[in-house]
Amino acid sequence: MPDWALIRSFLAVAEAGSLSGAARATGISQPTLGRHVHAIEAALQVALFTRTAQGQALTEAGQALLPTARAMQAAATELVLAARARATGIEGSIRLTASRAVSHAILPPILARLRVEEPGIQIDLVPSDTSENLLFGEADIALRMYRPTQGDLVARHIADLPLGLYAAKAYLDRKGRPATLDDLLRLDFVGQDRMDQVIRVMAGLGVTVDRSFFPVRCDDPLTYVELVRAGCGLGGLLRRTGDADPVLERIDLITDLPSLPVWLTAAPQLRQSPRLRRVWDALAAAFAA
Repeated sequence: MPDWALIRSFLAVAEAGSLSGAARATGISQPTLGRHVHAIEAALQVALFTRTAQGQALTEAGQALLPTARAMQAAATELVLAARARATGIEGSIRLTASRAVSHAILPPILARLRVEEPGIQIDLVPSDTSENLLFGEADIALRMYRPTQGDLVARHIADLPLGLYAAKAYLDRKGRPATLDDLLRLDFVGQDRMDQVIRVMAGLGVTVDRSFFPVRCDDPLTYVELVRAGCGLGGLLRRTGDADPVLERIDLITDLPSLPVWLTAAPQLRQSPRLRRVWDALAAAFAA
């Protein structure tokens, strides 16, 4: 029987399609993953991958074994989640994931207060704009900007974060402060590269533009803030971020900007854990305030 670590490495490489991608996803080095793949192939006496120009492609045997390996992963995760739910003590670790913007601008003081109140709870914060799978144990609690679609998750809408339109004061000093919507649209805006949320928000406000409207584009939310701060143009930011920044000035010509909903989610088994319940309640109370 192959060691469980080998099966996990097989799954990681299969899902990433390459050793390098699996290494980034798992934190395990490429040489170790390569050794694991050779070891499980030797144990099962079958070739699972074939090398391609793009990375590692599953063989026919690998494709056939993949559903069983995934079922083993799901069962192992279920075992861990069930055990965590039975833990009676509040001390221990919680893995919390949230968007990079929320992790950077909102969570640090909340987690600092929680650490004062509950010094026995350790927090692993995972800033990520991808959707970690709570049912597979990738995180214990997630803060997401959309309503979860997986039916097995426990979810609660805890806040709506207001957005505002901001520009660097130095930029407005140079270009002039807009008095009308036409004045506003003659200014530069910071847009997105491959994402289209900004374009969709503007369309919802009755302003139809395409990618070429934005002279500077970036998908990373933290870099986006810095581009606005540097004077590259106007940008939509969380009011909590923009209003607290002395470099920025809010432009209130558009008053009906949407808010970002915040959903607190967790796997249902973990709701029985006193430790998770304590963190869950602290996050809900902090965002409600």
